Amino acid sequence: MPSFPPPGAVTVCEINRDLVASDALSDDRAKDAYGDVLGMVFSPIPFQPDTLLTNRNPPAADQAEPAVESAPAASLLSTVSEFFKRMIFPPLDPNLLEEFDTQKVNWNPHKHCLAFVSGKNQVTVHDFEDSDGKEPCILTSDHQTNVKAVEWRPNSGKMIAVGCKGGICLWSSSYPGNVPFMKSGVTSSSFSAFPRGSGGQWILVDVLRCSSAEQISALCWKPDGRYLASASCNSPSFTIWDVSQGLGTPIRRGLSSISLVRWSPSGDYLLAAKFDGTFHFWETSTWTSEPWSSSNGYVSGANWDPEGRVALLSFSNSTTLGSIHLSSKPPSLDAHLLPVELPEISSLIVSRGIEKLAWDASGERLALSFKDGNEMYCGLVAVYDVRRSPIVSLSLVGFIRGPGEGAKPLAFAFHNKFKQGPLLSVCWSSGWCCTYPLILRSH
Repeated sequence: MPSFPPPGAVTVCEINRDLVASDALSDDRAKDAYGDVLGMVFSPIPFQPDTLLTNRNPPAADQAEPAVESAPAASLLSTVSEFFKRMIFPPLDPNLLEEFDTQKVNWNPHKHCLAFVSGKNQVTVHDFEDSDGKEPCILTSDHQTNVKAVEWRPNSGKMIAVGCKGGICLWSSSYPGNVPFMKSGVTSSSFSAFPRGSGGQWILVDVLRCSSAEQISALCWKPDGRYLASASCNSPSFTIWDVSQGLGTPIRRGLSSISLVRWSPSGDYLLAAKFDGTFHFWETSTWTSEPWSSSNGYVSGANWDPEGRVALLSFSNSTTLGSIHLSSKPPSLDAHLLPVELPEISSLIVSRGIEKLAWDASGERLALSFKDGNEMYCGLVAVYDVRRSPIVSLSLVGFIRGPGEGAKPLAFAFHNKFKQGPLLSVCWSSGWCCTYPLILRSH
C-alpha cells in the first residue's frame, strides 16, 4: 500500500518502498533513519521563497495593469521590428512561467554539491561534502537578473550555468592555486559572490549574451560538457552554445515559444518542447528533426532513460504520461509513442494534470507533482517505482510531504550519479530545500 505522510508530518527518506516520516525537520531523525547506511546526513537548507512566488490573482476590473517598462528604441527600424516581433510572438503569461518546470534545482553530476534558485536574482550553492559544515554560498551579479534555470556543467569540476534575463552567467569555483580564466568584459567590479566560510570562492567567468528582452528559461548541457542548449520562454528558437568560443547558433522550428530542452544521455538526440503542444526530436549529427504534437496541453516535464532510448513526457492537461521509444540507432528518428497510465492521480487525487516531473538517472524512481488535487493530497510529491521492460510501467510508492503548513514543491531534481541509490532534492514554498535519499534493497 502506498505510504502517505499524515498532516503535520514531514518526510525523511524512503527505505525499500516505505517513506519514513517525522514530526519535524531534524538531523537527528535523519541520522537514525539513514545516516548509518549512507555515512552522511543531508541537512535541509533554508532560503527566502517570497521572491520566487508570483501573485497569480488577476488584477481587479477597476485596477489598471502595471505599466511595462521598456528601453528607448535605438531607431525607428528597431521600434517597428520589436512591434512586429510582439505581434507574432506575444509575451508569455508570467503565471504560466511559474507553473512549468524551469529547472530551478540541480545536482553536480560528480560531487555531492547542490545548486538551486533561492531568490529572484540569486543562486545558492551548498557542498554536502564539506566536513566543516560551512554555510551555503550565494551567487549574485549585476549581470544576473530574474534567474529561471541552473545547471552544472558535466566533466568540468565545479562550473554552473545560470539562465537569466538577457543571457547566461557562467560561474566557476576558485581555490588557492586554481583560479579560473575570466573572459574579457567580465571584471571583478561587475559581480559579487558571497561565499559564507573560508576556503574557495565563486567567480563569474563569462556571460553568454542574447537579446536583452529574452528570458532564458531552459538550460541543458550536452553530456560531454562541450555544448550548452538554451531556450527562452519568449522566443521560438533554441540556441546551441560552443561555450569555449562563446558562440551561439540559433535553431528554430515553428512559431511557438519553447518550454524545455533535454539532451539524451549519449548526446545523439535533443528534445525541444513548445507551449503550443508541439515538440521536436532532433538528431544532433545533422540537426534534422521529427515533429510531434499533443492535444493534452504542452509538455510540462521530460526525462530520458539511462540508455537514451526512451523519453518520458508529462503534459499540462493530462494525468497520463507518454513514453516515446526510439526504434533504431542514431541518427534514426523512427519512434513510437505509448501511454503510461497514472490511475491514482486521476481517481485518488483528482488532478487536472502533471505540473513537474523528474526521473532518476538509474531509471528506478520517478517523482512528479500535480495540479490542484483534493485537500488531503495538495502540495505532495508522488514517488513511483519504475519498470522499463518490456515497456515503461509505474507503481506508486507513496508521497513526500514538505515542512510547513501548506508547503508546495517549487522545483525538484534527482542526483544523477549518487551511488547509494536515487537522491531527490525538493525546494518547498515554505523556504526549505530538502533532500530525500530513496534507499532501495538493490543498492
